[in-house]
Amino acid sequence: MERIYFDNAATTSLDPEVLAAMMPYLTTHFGNPSSIYSYGRESRMAIENARKTVAKILNAHPAEIFFTSGGTESSNTAITASVRDLGCQHIISSPIEHHATTHTIERLSHTGEAALSYVKLLPDGHIDLDDLEKLLAARNEKCLVTLMHANNEIGNMLDIQKVGTLCTAYNAIFHSDTVQTVGHFPFDLRNTPVHFVTAAGHKFHGPKGVGLLYINENIKINPFVYGGSQERNMRAGTENIYGIVGFAKALQLATENFERDSTYIKSLKGYLMEKLQTNILGVSFNGDPLGSSLYTVVSASFPKTDKSEMLLFNLDINHICASGGSACTSGADQGSHVIRAINNNPNQVTVRFSFCKHNTKEEIDRVVEKLKELI
Repeated sequence: MERIYFDNAATTSLDPEVLAAMMPYLTTHFGNPSSIYSYGRESRMAIENARKTVAKILNAHPAEIFFTSGGTESSNTAITASVRDLGCQHIISSPIEHHATTHTIERLSHTGEAALSYVKLLPDGHIDLDDLEKLLAARNEKCLVTLMHANNEIGNMLDIQKVGTLCTAYNAIFHSDTVQTVGHFPFDLRNTPVHFVTAAGHKFHGPKGVGLLYINENIKINPFVYGGSQERNMRAGTENIYGIVGFAKALQLATENFERDSTYIKSLKGYLMEKLQTNILGVSFNGDPLGSSLYTVVSASFPKTDKSEMLLFNLDINHICASGGSACTSGADQGSHVIRAINNNPNQVTVRFSFCKHNTKEEIDRVVEKLKELI
């Protein structure tokens, strides 16, 4: 039986065109980008061309783009630097951030480097912007606001312009985890009031182990990793050339095909929601799926029964890949902190389905049939 892969928010398959762009750097073009001979300079050129490509797509300056190992490193760098280098003594975040953010801010709070406040959530899982303004207005010290652009579990999207404008008004630093949106939506960073955004290649059919950190040119931070002059003295260590080349190529393809792919994937999301509502009694959806939300993600809660308790396990046995929340926590199934924050109903089992351009309506039909049996 063929596997059905509905966990694209965790990772996507590598596009063959991306692999083709990476291959020369995995084989013949293996020079170290820091070497002065032509062999090394070729590698250096590849990295700088990738940087220009990415900067152009995101409407940023190439000097604002830094390549990293992924979203986690990027968020850690931005948050830590905001406290240690930019003088932020207070962090404002939400209870539903990715652990790359949550664990970093908890650590800084634990060491006494920064105080921590959480903004309230509205019943549909959106950030309460009035509460955010109250929190900002109440502080005398400099604040870092770290709020994700789109939630990886429920798909809710933040109005990044509104939050950025608020941060500007209160002279706060604004970091947004945009891992679920870079490669899925158009960005115009030159006209977005944000200091840091993050991305990970493997969320849009690029390779794993490569990401980016955008650092607005108006701020200066110190490196997170020391030991070499790579990434303009900002990130020591020999660059992941093939990863960087793959990241740029994947972003280019995602951008070229955005209209077509997003329309198609959105139709899959609508189709699944409709099929679940018709076929499964008591199903409900988390967040704001028909409002401001990712077109790639559906978070569905099913009534908990003896049968449905082992739902994810049973889907797996039937070659269906979906997740309970974030893939990053699925090994030790402690349930999802995001679902707990917005829908703390112990009588429900939550499954996240996330789609890409390779999924089909036929796959959805098969999954819904299977769910009827299992619930």
